[in-house]
Amino acid sequence: MSAEDACRNLVNDFRSRPTLRSGSLITTVFGDAIAPRGGTVWLGSLIKVMADFGVSERLVRTSVFRLAKDGWLQSNQVGRRSYYSLTDQGRGRFEQATHRIYGTPTSDWDGEWYMLLLSTLDTKAREQVRRECGWLGFGPMSANVLAHPSPDLADLDATMRRLGVADSLIVMRGRTIRSETAMRQLTRSCWSLDDIDARYQSFVQSFRPLITALSAKSKKAQLSDKSAFIVRTLLIQEYRKVLLRDPWLPSELLPANWHGAAAYQLCRNLYRIVYAGADAYLDDTIETADGPLPPPGPSFLQRFGGLVPSTDKEYAVHE
Repeated sequence: MSAEDACRNLVNDFRSRPTLRSGSLITTVFGDAIAPRGGTVWLGSLIKVMADFGVSERLVRTSVFRLAKDGWLQSNQVGRRSYYSLTDQGRGRFEQATHRIYGTPTSDWDGEWYMLLLSTLDTKAREQVRRECGWLGFGPMSANVLAHPSPDLADLDATMRRLGVADSLIVMRGRTIRSETAMRQLTRSCWSLDDIDARYQSFVQSFRPLITALSAKSKKAQLSDKSAFIVRTLLIQEYRKVLLRDPWLPSELLPANWHGAAAYQLCRNLYRIVYAGADAYLDDTIETADGPLPPPGPSFLQRFGGLVPSTDKEYAVHE
């Protein structure tokens, strides 16, 4: 199978799904491609690139309107053209998600747990904390206690400030001193680890044919810039959907043969292969009010532990 054939298979699989979540895919395009390059895009450009995924102009317009209504995007009219950019709220959420999606998982753990006690909050704040801190990996140990063994404390502090609960949400730290087996069983059920593991396994199976094709030493191992963009977008779309469910627990608390590590390695390697071609396609396709997209900022090259700057159209696996 050629790399282009494998790319088409991924697109066909995406298009064949009963529910085409266009808003989610547009969010991925903004977070992965637009945000690191100025954060603004002409709606016509967005409509053009989304067509390759089977998303109609009507769906793009509807989805962008909803994202703006939900506070993620804001519009600016220049003549007859509409340009969309991230709001401050949207930018903050993208930065938080970016830290997780492109970061390197760590396995170090000192054995301590961080616990959030929700009983001091009113009902509305309690639900907000459950939802937002759930995205940070906190799981429900009981009705009013969320816990995580190794959270990102900077993300937690930022979330508490954004929700206005920095002075009312109690954060505690402790250590398990007995019943380690029972604690592991509780951990497995609190975070639905078996379901997350199965999703990681499915992700690896979906993208393995493509990275295998790209590893071949032939012309069939090459992708056009447009296909590189499609692959990069679908890669992050599918990885993000699983990763943001994953609490990133230490290896000691994970099931045996956890597929999360293989999923990370595949996503990292494949992203390193296609990112330059995808950026070349964005250079030629995406417009802002000031012309083409600006180049990505320095932090972009830190994704997945470091990307290798390249203008070469040859694609090779970076180990």
